[in-house]
Amino acid sequence: MRRFVWTDLATADRVSALSRPAAILDADLIGNVAAILTDVRTHGDDALLRLTEKFDGVKLKALEVPMSELEAAWNALSETDKSVIDRARRNIKRFHKAQIPAPIEVETEPGVVCRRETRPIETAGLYVPGGTAPLVSTLLMLSVPAKVAGVRNRIVITPPAKDGKVNQTILAAAYRCKVSRLFAVGGAQAIGALAYGTETIPKCDKIFGPGNAWVAAAKSLVAQVVGGPAIDMPAGPSEAMVLADSSANVAFVASDLLSQAEHDTVAQVICVAETSAVADAIEAEIEKQLLNLSRAEIARTSLSYGRMIIADKRSDVIDIVNSYAPEHLIIQLRKPASYVADIRHAGSIFLGPWTPESVGDYASGTNHTLPTYGAARAYSGITLDSFLKYISIQRLTKKGLKNLGPVVERLAEMEGLDAHKNAVTLRLEALK
Repeated sequence: MRRFVWTDLATADRVSALSRPAAILDADLIGNVAAILTDVRTHGDDALLRLTEKFDGVKLKALEVPMSELEAAWNALSETDKSVIDRARRNIKRFHKAQIPAPIEVETEPGVVCRRETRPIETAGLYVPGGTAPLVSTLLMLSVPAKVAGVRNRIVITPPAKDGKVNQTILAAAYRCKVSRLFAVGGAQAIGALAYGTETIPKCDKIFGPGNAWVAAAKSLVAQVVGGPAIDMPAGPSEAMVLADSSANVAFVASDLLSQAEHDTVAQVICVAETSAVADAIEAEIEKQLLNLSRAEIARTSLSYGRMIIADKRSDVIDIVNSYAPEHLIIQLRKPASYVADIRHAGSIFLGPWTPESVGDYASGTNHTLPTYGAARAYSGITLDSFLKYISIQRLTKKGLKNLGPVVERLAEMEGLDAHKNAVTLRLEALK
């Protein structure tokens, strides 16, 4: 991890210290993704089968996984694994169910009643990564709130393994979460299928889920097409920032940093340490823990994008957090809760020594699909609202129109929109 002392840095150097890997901004990657999307839009299922063979080395006979295979995968799970999935599913459901919004009705003035009601998205495309790490947790984080929201068509799409099959635990969790359909295809081509629809895969109204740089670029591109799908949020590789002072348990800090570093070679971890001594202890612990990780090489590559920043002033620590806008923020400081009110930009916050980032990834109940690459400045992570739309409704009585009508007539005159004014004038004359 590159080390910086915050007070020694000029403004430009501070920006550089908090810069992210440029992988998803690569012009060649964007061009390649655009070509894939065009291929899928033009050739549908044929393109998906061909691209799956090219990129995944798998020659599929069919894209859709039958529901019978999902059921068989669930039945094959041990009772322990079933209970683990159910425990996580229950917590996620409980937290998202609490987010169901109540209808709003307001009489803005006598005889003028305005309401707001929710409607679920009709068809949601749920992308579940399955490459170097089949993310069963993402299946839960997307499908559970989609069902709570009342989304009718919950379409899961996930890459096949080298044997052409989808990870069995993903299939089992998909069955338990009652997804509508599941398809074995991944990468940018999968996003194209969800965006445009193919002979087999239905076109979706909104696309959800994390992914690598190719998936992130594809989501961004399809969302720009007129009439194309919405997406949950702009996203890039996973990232975490840990704040640590001399009270922090360095083993805990190192484990949180490594839990993100092992995701992807371009994942980024940043530690803001109170002193150089704290930083030294954390880095020594990272090296110690790396020796026992099955994905150590991925983590080591990721750590090359990492940063160790020395900052001992509270105001500097807050500025660093809000400037970076981390996906995950782990606060291992004295009185961690005292920092929360000052944090304006973060996807999800983890307070204190007994709150590892992993609990949010899997089973506490909050959603782990979060804004990355600084998008936390403007975007939230997945909530129940992500699967809902709002419809406004208004109704005026005769008295309401009589009182409010002249205001609308004059505003329409200001804009020079005669037909707008006339729609009110005709009614006011009818009331006479």
